[in-house]
This record gives sequence, structure tokens and C-alpha cells, in this order.
Amino acid sequence: MQWGVLAAVALGGAVGSLLRYFAAGAIQPVNAAFPWGIFVVNITGGLAMGMIVELGALKLNFTPEMRAFLTVGILGGYTTFSTFSLDSALLIERGAYTLAASYMIGSVVLSVAALFAGMFLIRAI
Repeated sequence: MQWGVLAAVALGGAVGSLLRYFAAGAIQPVNAAFPWGIFVVNITGGLAMGMIVELGALKLNFTPEMRAFLTVGILGGYTTFSTFSLDSALLIERGAYTLAASYMIGSVVLSVAALFAGMFLIRAI
């Protein structure tokens, strides 16, 4: 790993995490049953990832540091869902529909299951 890339990821992650905190808090209605704040963050993160990846591929020549800062750093801190969305889109674009469906369904179901498993493990201690 290059130190410049690592620094870009760290700085971007801090920025993205703050963006997520403030955006989700500003969007989330008080006492709403549905997590609108994070829902919107996840969707806008996916949109931003798509835009950044395409801009980088078609229009701009990002340095490795800038690419890491924007995608892994800011969007990774803003929402890891954007990376999940990109991975899913790449599988779909490659025509790996069964693999894409398995990845998407498995990621969501198993991530939620793992979250509950972690909660239950801690509660059992």
C-alpha cells in the first residue's frame, strides 16, 4: 500500500462519516418507523458511486489517491452500500445474473443475520 492512498482513504472516511451522520440526521423524521435517513444515504451513495466511477472511466483521469479518497474514503464512510451497489452492478454488467442475485440477496440477508447474531452474542455475555 502507498502512504498517499492510505492517507486519502483515512481523510475521505472521516469526511464521509460526518456527511452520513449529518445527512441521515437531517432527513430522518422524528419517530418514523422506517429509517428514511439511512435509506436516502444508501441510495444517494449508490448514485454518487456510479457517477464517480463513470466520470473516472470516461471523462476524468483520477490519480489513485483521488480515486481512493472519493470511493473508498468518502463513499465508504458515507455508506458501504455504495460499494455493494457497485459490485452488484459489475456482476450484472458482466452477465453474471445468478451470481449477482446470490450476492445481493446473500449480502443483505446474511448481513442482517450477522448483526442479530452479534447482538445475541453480546447479550449472552
